Amino acid sequence: MDDWMQPASRGELPRREAMQTPEEVAAMLRLKALGWGVRRIAGELGCSHMTVRRYLAEGGWVAYRGRGRQRTLSGLEDWVAERFRRHAGNADVVRQELEREKGIRLSLRTVERGVRHLRREMEAEARATIRFETPPGRQLQIDFGERRVTIGDETVKVYLFVATLGYSRRLYVRAFRNERQESWFAGVEGAFRHFGGITEEVLLDNDRGLVARHDRATHEVEFNARLRAFAKHWSFRPHACAPYRARTKGKDERGVGYVKKNAIAGRRFESWSALEAHLEGWVRDVADQRVHGTTGEAPIERFRRAEAGALRSIAGIPPFERARELVRKVQADCVIEVDSNAYSVPWRLIGESVRVVITGDQLRISHAGREVAVHHCQSGRFARVVDPVHFDGVVGSGAKARLTTHPACEPVGAGELLRPLLEYERAVGGRW
Repeated sequence: MDDWMQPASRGELPRREAMQTPEEVAAMLRLKALGWGVRRIAGELGCSHMTVRRYLAEGGWVAYRGRGRQRTLSGLEDWVAERFRRHAGNADVVRQELEREKGIRLSLRTVERGVRHLRREMEAEARATIRFETPPGRQLQIDFGERRVTIGDETVKVYLFVATLGYSRRLYVRAFRNERQESWFAGVEGAFRHFGGITEEVLLDNDRGLVARHDRATHEVEFNARLRAFAKHWSFRPHACAPYRARTKGKDERGVGYVKKNAIAGRRFESWSALEAHLEGWVRDVADQRVHGTTGEAPIERFRRAEAGALRSIAGIPPFERARELVRKVQADCVIEVDSNAYSVPWRLIGESVRVVITGDQLRISHAGREVAVHHCQSGRFARVVDPVHFDGVVGSGAKARLTTHPACEPVGAGELLRPLLEYERAVGGRW
């Protein structure tokens, strides 16, 4: 058996086994006390499961078993650590300063070996900053996950919206039939109501319905116009995680996996409402009550103790869709455009500005204090909703109301609307 494979005496580690920092070893012991398995701890801390087993057996941090030779950087540990941190982990700069200031010439590889433990410490600190130190009330992380679920006699794709409070790790879960922009907004509003308050910022994915552009090089983010309006309505700062950097939104993505494996996996539901009722009960009775593996507390207790009071009140803030008021100019084809969909108005208002109020799934249009049109809001894009009454008195009108789904498709009779306005003025009658 090779020397490095020989069992180490008490208080020593085999020479080739990776050494962890005292803080990392303390984390191993803490996670083990919470019931974590060895392999799960190893995956969490990014080390070998044999390393975890050794430290757990020792009951704490232990040093390497030395080879009995003088270390090149012996006596310079504090100097090297200070320079390594000063230069943000650049070992080559440390090597150059060793030669210039201390007269010690070493290869870069030797210096890298000497600062390996310092580099691990800096990486661990960075991970801790991202994952563990979100102040109460600071951040809500949101994401969608897909899962095929048996509802009744049919297997359907369900989109699971999961929101996670950054400090307490409380979850809010809601099932949707799609992942459209309105579903994102409904999920966030539902989370605010569930938690009873608003966080300072919302960390979200780079979904096309939310983020128009995210430059990986400059980190500049251009949010969707409606998302900006939604964030302004609720007074939070939207924050997009870095593209292709899922770890920057780790709490929430772990929450999605937890919901899929614990709340949904292997279950059947009689109806959609049964699924919704199950998720609500699961959040209350399971997710809120479990002892979280990182914080060591039940999310509901941690929330009540420190985060509930840090959230901004939602009192007096109506739903975003209910509060939307817009002004639009009537186009030459007798329609206004809202969220990429077209809605007809009376032809006499061509060129006029009208007021649009969106209440739930209804869109109401008024002019000079008088309501002139009411339509059902369309959830897709490029739809065209036409009321034939709006063309009464126009030569060639009389077409039935029709909904089309492409901007190139015109309702029957719409070609008549392209006549010169002089012909409209000659028309007799008509009504709003």
